[in-house]
Parts: sequence; structure tokens; C-alpha cells
Amino acid sequence: MNFLTRTGVLWGLFVLMVVSGIGFGVTSDLVGGKFLDSISEPVLARELLAGLTPEQAQAHLWITLSLDTIYPLAYGGLFMGLALRFFDEYRVAAAMPAALTAIVDLTENMVQVLALSGTADVLDSKEWLTTLKFGLFMMAAVIALVALGIALYRRVKSRSI
Repeated sequence: MNFLTRTGVLWGLFVLMVVSGIGFGVTSDLVGGKFLDSISEPVLARELLAGLTPEQAQAHLWITLSLDTIYPLAYGGLFMGLALRFFDEYRVAAAMPAALTAIVDLTENMVQVLALSGTADVLDSKEWLTTLKFGLFMMAAVIALVALGIALYRRVKSRSI
């Protein structure tokens, strides 16, 4: 886990998170403008899926398998690394929401890939998966911001001594 706390790794994960996040904006037209990730209501997810052309469904599938796999690994690693680096004795507890967010996000991706490929409809699970993902993400992001605050405080404190 110490690998995630290295400055170069943190910057690399930040850049990867930003680039993959921008990738969603660049590719949204390929899927008709809206991704399944943002929908927690199963009925609305099914409506979106039913409204996709075969080309849009195929694009959505590949975007989910690529960008939406990279993105949770990047933000999850970044948020975990910041928590592990700056929360001292509470580091593992502070990193847990980020780890759980990435796991839930990747699980949601599997649900979406199954639906997009026509393999199985388990979209009912999005009701709790997507809601849990966004809740955990917000918690992990706040923890990461507090970690950055701790880092800033330590930097200022060390320069004033």
C-alpha cells in the first residue's frame, strides 16, 4: 500500500483521473449523451438501454470496459493514497471508503456490461449500487480533501519553524 503514497504515483493517478474524466465528456455523444452510470433507478436505466441504437450500445459497452474501468481505479487509488499518506494512525480507516467506492463502481460496471451485451438484466441492483457508489465517492472525496488540508498544514508548519 505504500506504493500509493508516493508523490509521483499520486500525481500520476490524479492525471489519469482527470484525463479519463474528460474522456467521458468527449465520448458522451457516442452513447446518445447519457451514461448508465448516472442512473440509479432501474426503470430509467432500462429505458435508456432500450433507446440506444446497436452502435450506441456497443460504444457504451467499450467505454464502460475501458474508461469506466480506468476511472475508478484512478480516483480510488488517488483517494486511498492521500488517506494512507496523511492520516497517520487512522490511515487504513480513512482509506476504506475509497477502496469500497472503487469496488462498488467496478461491480456496477459489470452489471452494466451484462445489460449492454444482452447477457443478463440485473439492473435492479443499480438502485443500491449506484446510490452507494455516489455516497461512498463523496465520503472518499471529502477525506481526500481533508488529507490535502493536512498536507498543506504540515508544509506551512514545517516552513515556519
